[in-house]
Formats: sequence, C-alpha cells, structure tokens
Amino acid sequence: MDKMNINFEIISNLINSSIQIFVSYAGQVLGATLILIIGFYFAGKLSKIARKNLSRIKKIDPLIVPIIGNIIRYGIIIITIIAVLGQFGVQTTSIIAVLGAAGLAIGLALQGTLSNVAAGVMLLLLRPFNTGDWVETGDVSGTIKEVGLFTTIIDTFDNVYVSIPNSSIWNSTITNHSHYETRRIDVDIGIHYDTDLDLASKTLLKLAEDERVLNKPKEPQFLVMKYDDSAIVVRLRLYSHTKDWYALYTDLMRKLKPALDEAGIEIPYPHRVINSKNLV
Repeated sequence: MDKMNINFEIISNLINSSIQIFVSYAGQVLGATLILIIGFYFAGKLSKIARKNLSRIKKIDPLIVPIIGNIIRYGIIIITIIAVLGQFGVQTTSIIAVLGAAGLAIGLALQGTLSNVAAGVMLLLLRPFNTGDWVETGDVSGTIKEVGLFTTIIDTFDNVYVSIPNSSIWNSTITNHSHYETRRIDVDIGIHYDTDLDLASKTLLKLAEDERVLNKPKEPQFLVMKYDDSAIVVRLRLYSHTKDWYALYTDLMRKLKPALDEAGIEIPYPHRVINSKNLV
C-alpha cells in the first residue's frame, strides 16, 4: 500500500510540474507561434509587393528587382527568427554571436553556393545582358527571364525553362545577340558560272527592298565571295534592327529561290557523271 501511495504521489507531482511548465511557457509558445506566422506571411507578401512596384519604375533595372525582393524576404525571416528566440529569453547579443558563428560555418560548407551569389553580383555590376536579351552561354540559348541570388533563369526558344547557377554563367563565354541595336545579315548562295553577275546583283538587292532593312551603318550590298568548283558564291549583306533580325532573315531565305527562279538564275547542285566502257 505504501508503494502505491508513493507511486501516486510521484505521478501527481509530475502532472503538477508539467501543468506548471505548460502554464508558464504557454504564453511564450503562443506568442512565438504568432510571430512566426505573421513574420513569414509578411515576408512573402512584402517581397511580392516590392517586386510588383519596383517593376513599374522605369529607372530601376529589371535585373535587380528579384534580388531586392529576395533581400526583403530573407531579411524579414531573419528578424522573425530573432524575435521568436527573444520570446524564450535568449539575449539578442547571444543570437547575433550564434548567427555569426553559424554564418561562418555555413559559408565554409557552402562555398559553391556563395560563389553563385558573388557571380550574381558581378553579373549585375558588369551587365553582360539584361532581361529579355537573347543570349548563348554554354550549350544553352534563349531569352533571359530573371537573374536571382543563386541562379539565372533562361527561357529557350522551344519554351523550355532552364535554371543555370550564376557561377556557371560567369565562368563561361556569354554571347549576347541583343546587345547592339542593329545586326548584320549575310545571305550566301551559289549561282551558275553562266550567270550574269549584274542580273544576280539586281535580283538580290531587290530582295532587300524591305522596310525592316536599314541603310545604316551601310546600305545593302551585293558581294562576290569566291569561285567554287561548280558555282560562284555571292552574298547579300544588309543590316536590320536586332528585334527584326530573325524574322527578316527567314523571310529572305524563303523568298530567295523563287526570286532567282523568276530571274532565270540557276542554283547548281553537286552531280556526278559516270562514263562506262565495255571491257573486252
């Protein structure tokens, strides 16, 4: 009987202690939970609002808008975590010291990730491309959609989403097809040796009579490039605005053969003549 009384007394003490602990910390736990919910909500909300408003301001580069949004989001999250720890009596100075030590350890462990951040900063400073530019980097070609803290987003021309680490872009060759306002178009074609070159020049330059063709930096040109084995290689050279380059190039290629056919200009093609002899 005495043992049962002792056991009941121990259980009763444990229950009372648990209730006291719960009561004493219930307010702190509830407060910390509310801070977490509110903090994370506002982190996402304010980040979206900042992105939306900044994207409307023409003076602000679209490339830095996502980064500013991320800084706001993660900054609020860090402040929220510090406030939650403060609810449980953790001193702010201690939190900062712990965060500093943790930051050093994380930095050593995530050197590759931090190199992406550094590369992203360099891309923003040196500006090899802007949002909407057509670029080639590595084996990826497409339009720049966004430059983030860690990755750059490219939409390819066949509508594929590609996320590339910033360090990979920074350490590779970047070809920006949209950097200049104008681009040159060269259309090469082989014509028969019997062709009148003046007629060929007139025919090709007529193709350049398009409102998208520019007269600067140079007017459209007809050039004889070389004399091949079976053809004279000629070139139509002209300039257009970068935004019109691809559409104009494909239109020229589509119209080229019908124009030559109409002018009676032959496009030679490789052929082989076989002579057979009767062997006795």
